[in-house]
Amino acid sequence: MFVLFSIISILCLAQSQGDESVALHSPRKATIYSAVLPGLGQFYNKKYWKIPIVYGGIGAFSYLAIQNQKEFNRYKTAMILRNDGEIDEFINPDGSEIFNENALLDYMDRYRKNRDLNIIGVILFYAIQMVDANVDANLFDFDISDDLSLRILPQPINNYYTRTATPGIGCTIKF
Repeated sequence: MFVLFSIISILCLAQSQGDESVALHSPRKATIYSAVLPGLGQFYNKKYWKIPIVYGGIGAFSYLAIQNQKEFNRYKTAMILRNDGEIDEFINPDGSEIFNENALLDYMDRYRKNRDLNIIGVILFYAIQMVDANVDANLFDFDISDDLSLRILPQPINNYYTRTATPGIGCTIKF
């Protein structure tokens, strides 16, 4: 936690000491910040509301990957004990099996697959938050005022093959 607060205070200090007349917002810097620490690029872009989403997504996928690994280990241990001729947690006290070996293997495969998919989810969420920081930094100074307008009018289009004008539609965007 201390490292996170130190990095944030250094960033705030560096931004306040910069030249106020030339406000450059670097997409490269935002991407590097997000690569170093997830959510730091969103902080740099002043999109503070995205930081809990980033940590929530990465945390959820990580939690699910850990839980699936625990379940995989549980069924794997039962399979190893059963192959060694010992009693595992899936055998009743009367000696009857709750799950046979095929069921144990199916559960192991299911939890392994879910764990792998959750690890891929963590990696994708990490990459998406880096891309998000880059895109937000690119659009940081984009003008979204009410002065933007779109006008669609009929307009003749020159046909170069027949050298005549053909009716068409023209689109004018005013910034």
